[in-house]
Amino acid sequence: MQFRQTVLAITAACFLALGLQTTTASAGVIGTQAYLSAEARAGHLADINAAISRADVQAQLVSLGVDPANAVTRAAALSDAELAQVAQEMNNLPAGGDGLLAVVGIVFVVLMILELTGVIDIFKKF
Repeated sequence: MQFRQTVLAITAACFLALGLQTTTASAGVIGTQAYLSAEARAGHLADINAAISRADVQAQLVSLGVDPANAVTRAAALSDAELAQVAQEMNNLPAGGDGLLAVVGIVFVVLMILELTGVIDIFKKF
């Protein structure tokens, strides 16, 4: 009987101690600008992390002596304005060069199609 009362007293003390430690949750209203700023930061950071996670970018980082994990950490430490600037620069850069070779290739294919269909005779003159 003594053991049961001791266990009951310890259990009651534990529940009482846990009940006294609870705190109430507080919620606040955030403004639209704060929300949009947080969303923009998350989007820019996701774009930068996606670029860093590419194999060719990681190979270039390693060749420059930068650890890719360290690059991700440094990108997360950038301010909102710096993240926006880096993301903007990434979007402005050409993806595969200046595109001159693609234009020359397209012109060649169009000329070949026109030659094969008999519309022009440009290659017979050479």
